[in-house]
Amino acid sequence: MKRVGVQIPQFFIIFFLILMMFLAFRLEIPLNWIISDALVRLVMNGVLVLSLVPMLRAGIGINFGLPVGVIAGLLGLCMSVNMSIKGLLGLSAGILFSIPFAVALGYGYAGILNRVKGKEEITATFVGFSFIPLMNFFWSTAPFTNPAMLWPIGGKGMRPVIGLKSYFAKALNQLWMVEIAGVRVPIGLLLFFGILCLLLFLFFRTNFGRALKAVGENEQFAGLAGINISRVRAWAVILSTVIGAIGICVYAQSYGFIELYDAPLMMAFPAASAILVGGSMGRHTHIIHVVIGTFLFQTTYLISGPIANELMIPEVAEIFRLMITNGIILYALLYEGGKSHAAV
Repeated sequence: MKRVGVQIPQFFIIFFLILMMFLAFRLEIPLNWIISDALVRLVMNGVLVLSLVPMLRAGIGINFGLPVGVIAGLLGLCMSVNMSIKGLLGLSAGILFSIPFAVALGYGYAGILNRVKGKEEITATFVGFSFIPLMNFFWSTAPFTNPAMLWPIGGKGMRPVIGLKSYFAKALNQLWMVEIAGVRVPIGLLLFFGILCLLLFLFFRTNFGRALKAVGENEQFAGLAGINISRVRAWAVILSTVIGAIGICVYAQSYGFIELYDAPLMMAFPAASAILVGGSMGRHTHIIHVVIGTFLFQTTYLISGPIANELMIPEVAEIFRLMITNGIILYALLYEGGKSHAAV
């Protein structure tokens, strides 16, 4: 078995994170606050990163069409808010409402990707970019009636940002929250993420999960073994879309707002960067890559802001974040391409 060590992106991020932690300590930035927020961000973004795993394992590539799943989740959340359902029940209702939308949208999304085998990632990117303007038209004419969701003048059209404070903002974050040595540990939030990871892990142990992995490892062999390649790929896309919809529900309740219109446009890129930082190598992607990558990437994001405010102008931090986000994706694509040429 080939032993996989720490890759360059992981090494770079780990080194940078250690350096940032040292600087934060020297600048007297409270580390307990950083750790507390890092635990929340792990789950807040981790479910979205987790949604990339099924498509990667099936050999389809990174789901740059993640906004499709995000839109499904936003529809579910808006339905819950429109019905004024509050607390954990409201969040649960939003997740349940979003699943049928995610299945339907994922089915159509899968049909497109099955027609462009070999070009899935670039096609997925344009699917996501094209779907957002279409949904912008829907948001401006959506038949919701809750005044908190609509423009105050005219009473029609959805607001770009909908506050969740009166509904289910941080409902999952505050579930079984405990404080240990000054660090606030969101037990309920972490448990929710752990259950999702466990369910996905168990899914890959089922016959269908093994078939999905077989398609990703060797599509020709899987076809000769009697596996319906198009069907398996379609279910991988649908599963990714459903988890993405759940992910934005968790993200929105942690953030405290629902953001519509162009807000979901770029959400796939930080998620892709996180899973690549975690050591994902395409088909050989595991849940541990999600956990490690999300923690490293989001903690780096978190800690660079306060340090930049102390040492330099804040805009530099955002530029550096964009360099990391896009640079890691570029490195991973070049690395994969280099391996492919070497194998020829």
